[in-house]
Amino acid sequence: MLSDAITTETVVNAAQSRFELWLNGDLVGIMGFYESELTKGGRAGRPMVVSFMHTVITEDFGHRGLAGVLVRGALDHARVYGWKVRPVCTYVQRFLADNPEYREVVVPL
Repeated sequence: MLSDAITTETVVNAAQSRFELWLNGDLVGIMGFYESELTKGGRAGRPMVVSFMHTVITEDFGHRGLAGVLVRGALDHARVYGWKVRPVCTYVQRFLADNPEYREVVVPL
């Protein structure tokens, strides 16, 4: 029996320095990231600072709220990994302004 349920999954693709949003098994969005200069050569035990650079959803899936799903998933991953996030992407900045529950994960630009 076929299911009409929509499934999304946000995964880390470390090899390409990006988060990926998969919708029903299809890649529909990415968010690039990189480790900030502040953490290179830093002290042991210091949280890694990761800059979230850009958020892209494929044109066919735009305007459905999927960018928010991707950003929320990436921020949730950052929490689990103990990362601090520098929100370079303007979409991520707007998302964070509307979702203060992620405040503890963010470092200023």
